[in-house]
Amino acid sequence: KLHSDLDKGVGTVKYTLSGDGAGTVFTIDETTGDIHAIRSLDREEKPFYTLRAQAVDVDTKKPLEPESEFIIKVQDINDNEPKFLDGPYVASVPEMSPVGAYVLQVKATDADDPTYGNSARVVYSILQGQPYFSIDPKTGVIRTALPNMDREVKEQYQVLIQAKDMGGQLGGLAGTTTVNITLTDVNDNPPRFPKSIFHLKVPETSHIGSAIGRIRAVDPDFGKNAEIDYNIVPGDGGNLFDITTDENTQEGVIKLKKPLDFETKKVYTFKVEASNLHLDHRFHSVGPFKDTATVKINVLDMDEPPVFSKPMYTMEVYEDTPVGTIIGAVTAQDLDAGSSSVRYFIDWKSDVDSYFTIDATEGTIATNELLDRESTAQYNFSIIASKVSNPLLTSKVNVIINVLDVNEFPPEISVPYETSVCENAKPGQVIQTVTAADKDLSPAGQRFSFRLSAEASNKPNFTVHDYRNNTAGIETRRNGYSRRQQELYFLPVVIEDSSYPVQSSTNTMTIRVCRCDSDGTILSCNVEAIFLPVGLSTGALIAILLCIVILLVIVVLYVALRRQKKKDTLMTSKEDIRDNVIHYDDEGGGEEDTQAFDIGALRNPKVIEDNKTRRDIKPDTLRFPRQRPPVEDNTDIRDFINQRLQENDVDPTAPPYDSLATYAYEGNGSVAESLSSIDSLTTEADQDYDYLSDWGPRFKILADMFGEEESYNPDKVT
Repeated sequence: KLHSDLDKGVGTVKYTLSGDGAGTVFTIDETTGDIHAIRSLDREEKPFYTLRAQAVDVDTKKPLEPESEFIIKVQDINDNEPKFLDGPYVASVPEMSPVGAYVLQVKATDADDPTYGNSARVVYSILQGQPYFSIDPKTGVIRTALPNMDREVKEQYQVLIQAKDMGGQLGGLAGTTTVNITLTDVNDNPPRFPKSIFHLKVPETSHIGSAIGRIRAVDPDFGKNAEIDYNIVPGDGGNLFDITTDENTQEGVIKLKKPLDFETKKVYTFKVEASNLHLDHRFHSVGPFKDTATVKINVLDMDEPPVFSKPMYTMEVYEDTPVGTIIGAVTAQDLDAGSSSVRYFIDWKSDVDSYFTIDATEGTIATNELLDRESTAQYNFSIIASKVSNPLLTSKVNVIINVLDVNEFPPEISVPYETSVCENAKPGQVIQTVTAADKDLSPAGQRFSFRLSAEASNKPNFTVHDYRNNTAGIETRRNGYSRRQQELYFLPVVIEDSSYPVQSSTNTMTIRVCRCDSDGTILSCNVEAIFLPVGLSTGALIAILLCIVILLVIVVLYVALRRQKKKDTLMTSKEDIRDNVIHYDDEGGGEEDTQAFDIGALRNPKVIEDNKTRRDIKPDTLRFPRQRPPVEDNTDIRDFINQRLQENDVDPTAPPYDSLATYAYEGNGSVAESLSSIDSLTTEADQDYDYLSDWGPRFKILADMFGEEESYNPDKVT
């Protein structure tokens, strides 16, 4: 309520209100000054309001007093319950934890004024979840209330927590939340086999490394605490099997380490131990964390292929052994209870040429071809054995046959077969050391002996000295040799081996006499002696010499042709120069008459061959035609001239100028007029020699001569 001392209660004062909430939350009676709240107030929304009030004269509208400010404070009441802002909660605690183990702390918030009364004083309690867990009323910390809670018995717990204000007194407001608590696993349980003995049946044909069965121990723990390691306890049959752990199923997978044979042993019994990999020392007192079970394996009889007595057979046979000779045998048996008969045959893929045969019933191997050790020293092929009762069941074995050598080849001298001796050689001088080679497979300690043949031992030229180490030296027996007397010596050397039967051969060595210096260095031998050591025969040398001679002849012929061609060119040039003096056999019209033919054709014979047409017609620009009076037509002369003209036109060898053509007859009245310039009717007025100056440097002298004659001899008649 507002009241001014100037207000006499007669209605002359008016009260106004402004500020927070004026007109919306609060209103004022203008006459009495009473302030009212026009809607509900919430302290948690706005705890106080700042307002301004003033008394105004009703008539003048002027303030009677200065404006005053006042605060309206909202007083709190317990109208908000506690709330768990982070709920619901999820927590975990290890199983088998002791009493009082910390689990989680919860917190409730009360929006009421904590400074006024107990409206915001919260107390915690458990409504659901006892007797497993407890909570501190003031802090909200949840702890375990029972010892040895087992995850394998119960894993999930839901606890209902209540928070109540007013200190938990009657009439206080309360809020709740749930806490989901999970017991985490610890390794508190050992693995256990569900039964004490496991029976497995395994075919005897099972492959090594294959899985033949599975066993499983049960561990109620979870995750890594349930990981199990399986081991075979040493004992009966344990060395034939192995066991591993399947990481996905934690099963023990039994695998085969060695092959099984029903006929040898039908039952195997051994023990398997299962233990945890990750142990917890807190539970060692419970007992050993492992268990043992017995595994009994019964081997099943299967129809198996025959079994050879050996994994591989090795045999020997001498070369050239007669066809059909038995060299060995293979043996295979059916070890099954039925004991079927066995048949043998050679795998044709390994013996394509069929060098051997095998008896299908007995398994004996015999030769089918003559064997040659020098061609093939060892044969490797396969024998297949099959059961008569079930031919599809087969087994295979490799057979190696070594071909033994028979001494059939005599030893021979290793290259070279030719050597040389100096003309100045001394007696006893070694000119060559020779060795022997044998195509046979020489046994250990094989010895070769060297000697001269009987017919050569009496000759005083050379001898053979056997060094007893499979080598021998060729030695001289006299002082000096002469190429002029004898250029070549042929020395027969006999070589024997020590095998049985003894084989020997006579090898002829060629000894060439050469000229040497005092140190024994060869200076010269004949042509053949020079080239033969590098591998050229006499025929090859003759062929090379013939090629050289042919090349020389070709070069000589080519040079001669070039010289002849050059000479012909020079002669043509000389004749060309000589033919500049032209013989007409009659009186011509002077030097200017050379215009009647092309003299260039005489200087270039190629023009005659390339162009067979006549070139005896002078260009029109250089001719000075003269009008002659027509003559009387003479048919005989015309025909004679045309005939001779036709002959020269057709003849390709005829010269291209008519001044060389001899007609041997000159008649009268020729339509072609005279062929020479004797009868040319020219005068000084008719002839103009200025055009000679236009013909170039070659006619310069001629142009000067005629020009001078015109200047100084005007009366001369040409």
